[in-house]
Amino acid sequence: MRINWQPFILSLAVLLILFPFVYLVFLSLASEWRFPDVWPSYLGFKNWVTVFGSEAGLLSSFFSSLLISLSVAVFSTTSGFLISKAVFYHPKKKTLTLLAYFPYILAPVVFAACLSFFFLKMGLFGNMTGVVVAQFIIAFPYALLFFSSFWNEKVKSYEDLVTTLGGNKWQTYTKVVLPLAKGLILICFFQTFLISWFEYGLTSIIGIGKVQTLTIKVFLFIKEANYYYGALSCCLLIFPPVVLLYFNKRYVFKKLV
Repeated sequence: MRINWQPFILSLAVLLILFPFVYLVFLSLASEWRFPDVWPSYLGFKNWVTVFGSEAGLLSSFFSSLLISLSVAVFSTTSGFLISKAVFYHPKKKTLTLLAYFPYILAPVVFAACLSFFFLKMGLFGNMTGVVVAQFIIAFPYALLFFSSFWNEKVKSYEDLVTTLGGNKWQTYTKVVLPLAKGLILICFFQTFLISWFEYGLTSIIGIGKVQTLTIKVFLFIKEANYYYGALSCCLLIFPPVVLLYFNKRYVFKKLV
């Protein structure tokens, strides 16, 4: 009799994937868990109540991260979509596309150190606006490269057809281009949001500790050996991406397939 191992292997794979997330939630609920105890002396919502009481500033860091990521995602997606069209029709298209890779040549920390002088002169050092601008510099090229595959001769022929039938630029965008690109725009928005959400190097240098996003908080708690608050920060850190992935799969990929 031949044994079918596939269900066991799949179950094991699912357990291995879910284990880190379950353990993070468990650790965020625990406190005073010391070796050689096999179970924490306290298991409850004390850490979460403390956080929502703003003692550790995690809740304000969560909303700061959310505001920064939404700003970066909106600006980079909008500008990337509009400027990618100009790049596609430009005679130096290959050179301009190659330049878009420049921010990814250097490590984020080194790149931030190179930019720090200019940010200091412009008064963007150590504030939220500076962090948004710094993250925009790496998210915008991604959006530009992402939309470069959208513009092609087929889209151009649709635009020419609307112009031939008497339509203006506003009608071309609202009736033809945006309906064609709405799936890609949503995906780009999600991707640039995630780039900003998990960004650490630029934020730590340009923010100089005054702008404390959730990623900065996680590293601070780990350095302080506060594993319980670190796990709680990670739970808050992965919550928005999980929600975005759900909506991405539920409402975007389903319509694209």
